[in-house]
Order: sequence, then structure tokens, then C-alpha cells
Amino acid sequence: MFFTSVVVAEFLTSPLEVLAWGTMALFQGAREVLPSLIACALLSNLGASITEVAKDALVAEYGLRYRINGLQSYALMASAAGGVLGNLLGGYLLLRTPPKISFLVFTAVLSLQLLVSLSSREESFGLPRRKETSSVVMSVKKQLSNLMEAIQEEDISQPMIWAVVSISMVPLLSGSVFCYQTQVLNLDPSVIGMSKVIGQVMLLCLTVVYDRYLKTLPMRPLIHIVQLLYALSILLDYVLVKQINLGVGISNEVFVLCFSSLAEILAQFKILPFAVRLANMCPQGCEGSVTSFLASSLCLSQIVSAFLGVGLANVIGVTSSNYSNLPSGIIVQSLAALVPLCFIHFVPMSQPVVEKGTKRGLSTRSSRCSRRVGRVIRQESVAYRRVRESEEAQR
Repeated sequence: MFFTSVVVAEFLTSPLEVLAWGTMALFQGAREVLPSLIACALLSNLGASITEVAKDALVAEYGLRYRINGLQSYALMASAAGGVLGNLLGGYLLLRTPPKISFLVFTAVLSLQLLVSLSSREESFGLPRRKETSSVVMSVKKQLSNLMEAIQEEDISQPMIWAVVSISMVPLLSGSVFCYQTQVLNLDPSVIGMSKVIGQVMLLCLTVVYDRYLKTLPMRPLIHIVQLLYALSILLDYVLVKQINLGVGISNEVFVLCFSSLAEILAQFKILPFAVRLANMCPQGCEGSVTSFLASSLCLSQIVSAFLGVGLANVIGVTSSNYSNLPSGIIVQSLAALVPLCFIHFVPMSQPVVEKGTKRGLSTRSSRCSRRVGRVIRQESVAYRRVRESEEAQR
């Protein structure tokens, strides 16, 4: 059922991306006039966001159906590897070809993605198909009902709330920093592009380390450390804007290459433990819905973060000709990233180990009662065994 939804999402959203990039490739005014450029970017991002949500649902459904724990880690590895190749290809095209050719190549890649998605057979994934007798409306109502029931559980809702709020409450100033790098520091676009490549390589390495060594660690201390590192990594932009790096002998180009994408990568990596936990905790038959809801909520939180960043830039007076207050905005952004640590108790201590065949979605009260009953039975068993041993010793 979820694979069918993914195909439908690709059929509806890939044409939006093809239309956006194809328009910019074929019509010069579309890539030079600001309103049309904004419209094309909006269409492209809309299609990419919907596809991202559908992809997360497919990964969750497939991984839990075949008991592949932590499949989200491998999906993020593949995404990071694709980001490395995509940034390298984009940088090469921008350096060697005019923008029209680059946009045509992107359009061709998106068209190939659409063809592959439409030609893939649902049976090849082994996922359950929707029964022909059940209507689409009834299926959607059932999924919405299961979703509402699942997100009412504290073990699901609280980590999700923390993940969403920790992103939405941090104003995003990456656009202002990018303009500062290009307009004030006059950095070559290839340097900024290569920094994205290095960032994706770091994300790939972090994901491998998490899958091999970190996924068994307690979740709350891990997220606490990652969030703290994220807040500190934001201050690297402060170092660049204040040109502190030059004082220690690091050029702007080297500094941007090595550290410019670190905060962005940590923000992406932070979501991985939450995706794995929520996929394991949700009730049977609701894995894709919960994962899709998480992905949609994260997309919304990023939009809110971007709007807060625009508002902060306007409040502190950052313009295309005045970046004097940008360091103050970066400090505010870093302090805002520390605020989620005040309600870190929403993050559970450990990852759940849940068998696929067991009943999930039990209330907290019933689970606590079962634990108490288990303790009482074990205590009585130990007491009985001690009495028997003392009687045998007396004999």
C-alpha cells in the first residue's frame, strides 16, 4: 500500500520538478527574472518535499516488515552518497558549461527518476497491496485513525515534539551567511560547492559511525551531545564573519571548505535516532504513516526556522550592503539552539527493542503494571527458593 503511495507521489511531484528545471533551461527569462525564478524554485522544492515524505514512509514500511532494524541509517547513507555525487556533478557543470546546459541535465535526471519509479513493480518490494474491495477513502480514514492513535502515545509524541521544536525554534541565517561569503568575502562559488561535498562526506561518515558504534548508546545523552555540538558549530560562522580565522593563519577558502557545512550536517544527523525510534515504536500497520507525519513535521519546522531567520535578519538590520550586525544574529542563533536542552527530558533514554510480532501501542500504565507484576512474581519465586534451601539444610 505504501509503495503504491510512493509511485503516486512520484507521478505527481516529479513532473513539478521537471517543469521547474525545464522552464529555467528553455526560457532565459525564467532564470533571470526574480518572480519566475522564485516560482520555479517553489515548484521544485514542493516536489522534492513530497517525494522525501513518501520515501521515508517506504523505508519504514519495508524495514519493519522484514525486521531490518535501523534501515533509516542505510537510507541516510545512500542520501549522503547521492549528495556527494550530485554536488560534484553540479559543480563540474557550473564550471564547464553554461547554466542552460546544467538545468537541462538536471531535468534529464529527474525525468529518469520518474521513469524508474513508474516502471518499478510493487511485487518486487514484497509490500502488502491494498485490497481491491476497499476504497481509497476508507483506507485513508483508517490510516488517519491509526495515526492519531499512535501519536497520542507519550513514547511517540514526546520525542517527535522535541525533534520538531528543536529545529523550528532556531532562526536560520544560512542565507545571510551565504550572501556574506559571496558579496563581502568574494569567495568563488566552487569553494562553497565543494564545502557542500565535504559536508555530505562528513554526514556519510557520521551515519556509518552511528550504525556501527552509537546506536546502542542511550539516546538522551547522545542527542544532548549532538545538540550541544550543533549550537557550538553555529559559532563557526561567527568566527568567519569576524575574520578570527585569519588571525590563526586559516584562509577564508580553507575555513569555508572544512567548517561551513558542519552545523547543517549535525542538524540532519540529529534526526536519525528519532526516525529509527519512532519507526520501531509505532503500532503495526502504522509505520509508514507515523514516519510520513514525522517527515512532514520536520519540513514544516524547517520552513518556520527559515521565516524566523528572515525576521531576525530584518530586526538586526542585516541587508545586502550592511552585515555589521550579522555576528550578533549568529550569537542569537547559537543561544536559541541551546534552549531545547532545557526540555531534553522529552527524549527517552534508550532505543526500544521491539519484536515485529508483539503488540505495540500499549498504554504506559498497563506496561508499568506488567513490570510490577513481574517483579512481584520474581520476588515470591526467590523467597520460596530460599525457604526450600533452608529446609533441605536442616534435614
